[in-house]
Amino acid sequence: MTRSKLLMVGAGRMAEAILSGIVKNKKNSFEIITVTNSTDKKKLEQLKHKYSIQASGDWESQLASHDIILLATPPHTHEDILKKLASKIDGQLIITVAAGIDPSFMEERLPRGTPVCWIMPNTAAQVGQSMSTYSCGKYVDKSHRKILSEILSSIGVSEEFSEQHVHDLTAITGSSPAFVYAFVEALEESAIGYGVSSEQARKLVVNMFKGSIAMLEEGHDLKDLIQQVASPGGSTAEGLEVLKKLDFSAIIKQAITATNNHARG
Repeated sequence: MTRSKLLMVGAGRMAEAILSGIVKNKKNSFEIITVTNSTDKKKLEQLKHKYSIQASGDWESQLASHDIILLATPPHTHEDILKKLASKIDGQLIITVAAGIDPSFMEERLPRGTPVCWIMPNTAAQVGQSMSTYSCGKYVDKSHRKILSEILSSIGVSEEFSEQHVHDLTAITGSSPAFVYAFVEALEESAIGYGVSSEQARKLVVNMFKGSIAMLEEGHDLKDLIQQVASPGGSTAEGLEVLKKLDFSAIIKQAITATNNHARG
């Protein structure tokens, strides 16, 4: 079986999360993994020794010897990178993790027939728990999908959508963790306000979330779950009434809309 050679352009947090996930799978299909970074030589050396992979300060010199190219650099760098790739690649699969850089964007800038994929992990990729969305270009075949599946499964679970849906849903899967953390912060501050330590507050809130997520994963209906906690006329119902008056649902939807509107420029 032919094993793939993966070139990672960029050595930031997401690149390392993906690298870590792949390396943890001792039966991964990559013969060679090379990470590149033109600015942070110290980080390159750290990754090289930590994961026993190859490292280079010049990604362009590595292109010809790799068949999978993963772009883990900021969106604003892609115009220049894709321009350079266009004159050098020869059928390699190009994958990006950059927000807004969809398959159409890449196909317009790369030679006709180039297979391209856009994956949108979230920061939970660092602990192998990402909910990633992705979209594939028109030239992606079964062999490319196999590689893509291996990369995505190494950092969590994933779901394929149209590129427009990935644009729309990135606010749900990619940005919303920040909204969750803001909610956690408010709950912890409330707990601390009743005299418990910050460590106790974190334990209380984190485990409350774990239990709530477990109930959701069991497939229970949301309305039923709410009713299980909130008896009519009870104290929880009183708290829910405050959220209703403040239009909690509308606030969250407005945050999603604002996130998407900003992402589209």
